[in-house]
Amino acid sequence: MPELTIPDRVLFFPVTAFDAADRIDVDLVEQHVSERVEHQPGAVFSACGTGEFHALSAAEYAVTVAAAVRGAAGRVPVLAGSGGPLGHAIDCARSAQEAGADGLLVMPPYLVQGPQAGLVAYVERIAEATELPLIVYHRGAAQFTPASIETLLRNDRVIGVKDGVGDLALAQRFVRDAAALPGESLFFNGLLTAEMTQAAYSAIGVPLYSSAVFAMAPDISVAFFQALRGGDTAKQHVLLDNFFAPLIELRDETPGFAVALVKAGVRLGGLPVGGVRAPLVDPTAEQTDRLERLLETGRELIA
Repeated sequence: MPELTIPDRVLFFPVTAFDAADRIDVDLVEQHVSERVEHQPGAVFSACGTGEFHALSAAEYAVTVAAAVRGAAGRVPVLAGSGGPLGHAIDCARSAQEAGADGLLVMPPYLVQGPQAGLVAYVERIAEATELPLIVYHRGAAQFTPASIETLLRNDRVIGVKDGVGDLALAQRFVRDAAALPGESLFFNGLLTAEMTQAAYSAIGVPLYSSAVFAMAPDISVAFFQALRGGDTAKQHVLLDNFFAPLIELRDETPGFAVALVKAGVRLGGLPVGGVRAPLVDPTAEQTDRLERLLETGRELIA
């Protein structure tokens, strides 16, 4: 099994920066990653959902991942997204390896809904195209059964599963079944604003989680993580009730705000990473003002 160690810390999903002409701003991508890595995430997941994988050409993807690798500078592992049309997913996997990435997050295929055998084959084809270790993203058009997950985890290239469905009973089944297999598998909570559900995931043996908030407010994200790991439930509840829950209310106003709000938050922090690409839309001025006030509240709570 390919070796990949991910420390027990917040997982960072950077945004992808675009310039005024809607080109990838590789310098800003590198800067964004470099500055956030100073806050010691467990890993960087470049060109994934928050990084607008859906909107990147194969060439844009390659330069984005390469910029993330430079920004991380070997301080933490860098994983890259791969998914969509099978040919595109394979091209991405190969270019991520060439760029120096340490692993891949395999996202769902595009448009079609295949049977379990087809979903397994989809992951296996990507695994065959690269030497990198793979994490399978269980969500959307790629929802796996326990038998399929067991088959994939027996593949030496597949090292873990990220859950984006939210069925805790099924996720626990994945964890328990994996315990009977050789080696150690990684499990991740990949739900939106994962802080809201991580206590439940931790209880079933899923310690790792992605934090979109880390991209725009690493201080708030890390403060919550420390409260979670330290068993400080009072601090967790204060942040959940007064920061994360209102953020979800704002996020749910418009489809795609799980990405667009984060990017707006990065801009509010002083990094001009540009807006989101269609079909996503940027928040209005009023929504951006509310986000800014929420970030101020979050920082007051952790002061």
